[in-house]
Amino acid sequence: MERAQQVESDVMLLPEIAEFVLAAAKSAGATAADAVVVKGRRLEVGVRCGRLEKISQAEEASLGLRVFVGNQSAVASTSDLRRENLQEFARAAYELARMVAADSYADLPPLEQLAQDIPDLELYDPEVANVDPQRAQELALRAEASAMDTDSRIVNSEGAECTAHTSDVWYASTAGFSAGYQDSAISLSVVPVGRDSAGMQRDYWYSSARHLALMETPERIGRTAAERTLRRLNSRQVRTCEVPVVFDPETAASLLRHLATAVAGQSIYRGASFLAGRLGDVIAPQFVTVVDDGRLLRGLGSRPFDAEGVATRRTMVVGSGALRSYLLDSYSARRLGMESTGNASRAVGSNPFASPTNFVLQAGSTSPEEIVRSLKQGLYVTELIGFGVNLTSGDYSRGAAGLWIENGEFAFPVQEVTVAGNLLEMFASIEAVGSDLVCRRSIASPTVLIGRLTVAGRG
Repeated sequence: MERAQQVESDVMLLPEIAEFVLAAAKSAGATAADAVVVKGRRLEVGVRCGRLEKISQAEEASLGLRVFVGNQSAVASTSDLRRENLQEFARAAYELARMVAADSYADLPPLEQLAQDIPDLELYDPEVANVDPQRAQELALRAEASAMDTDSRIVNSEGAECTAHTSDVWYASTAGFSAGYQDSAISLSVVPVGRDSAGMQRDYWYSSARHLALMETPERIGRTAAERTLRRLNSRQVRTCEVPVVFDPETAASLLRHLATAVAGQSIYRGASFLAGRLGDVIAPQFVTVVDDGRLLRGLGSRPFDAEGVATRRTMVVGSGALRSYLLDSYSARRLGMESTGNASRAVGSNPFASPTNFVLQAGSTSPEEIVRSLKQGLYVTELIGFGVNLTSGDYSRGAAGLWIENGEFAFPVQEVTVAGNLLEMFASIEAVGSDLVCRRSIASPTVLIGRLTVAGRG
């Protein structure tokens, strides 16, 4: 009975944990500190060929503590959140900070940058929290069955997977900030395999959302995955050439991911970006606008404040084709003589770093069908393979698959080619942006046409 009462007394709410460990750090001698506490549940269910293949469910809570001793700082993390152990944990973090070399840029963000309001961005859906293994398995089975039933040429499956997670996040600092939020997300994907006389091909489709009701139906996901697989049958190579290249929304989003990394503060101050020193330069046509919006309602990258308590916001990264802003946390902002843009992220055991929230290329007015019809010849890219990107120079070379365009129509599927160019030149050579923007992930793009790239194939 006494042990049960002791365990109950050790259980603290997330705000209490954060405040307790901050007080312990100050008591140990820290001049400043911040803490992030995360409690989450994650469910993963996978099926293959109509049978359950894997199931994983986990609940965990963890704490990250960043301690400052003047300009010396260190980060420590723990999943042992019992009161009697947090005191010693905070002291150990303080002792670690004392051993680290001083860094004049290391500090908490200034008080005036901290979030003054905590808006409800509708990031949490109790329906996602209620998804159990049986429900997740049902969704995955429906998606896979839909794919298999689409066409007799769909002969196998690499499986379907449903993932659901929820989390509670609390952040507090000795600057006086203390706030939290809940979020959720669910995703469903399937990978069917098709066969014809030339061999076998695979492709995929998926949907992800903060709210269960916003996710595409399993049947639609399955049909789309099957259709994407079928259009790859009878693929061939093309001869090496220079042609216009159309990136579908999924592959165009990968170009945006490179851009997001290139404008992150740590890439800029380290000189590891082809955009270092180019703030204000025109890097794309006037119709190109890229926005990072941390407060997009129900956005997969949204949050009311960043990992340092700084208010998130809508930042125009590229406006009228010009590079308007980098994405900064407070450390990179100090290094660059700027202000944080509210883009600090962190794992519980790491220092904050700058990263995008909802990073989106704004839709244009041209449909993807019109873009394809405008081309006499070109490549429509549906898959990119490999990691041949040098973000310092911008040099770009990746394996690709897709559809060949002849006289404004899809002529045949293409595989085993390489698309090559330079990112700075590629963004400058954008000729059209599609109207088909759908934010399936936190980094999203519509269809993009780049005027000319090298497509390396046979001969």
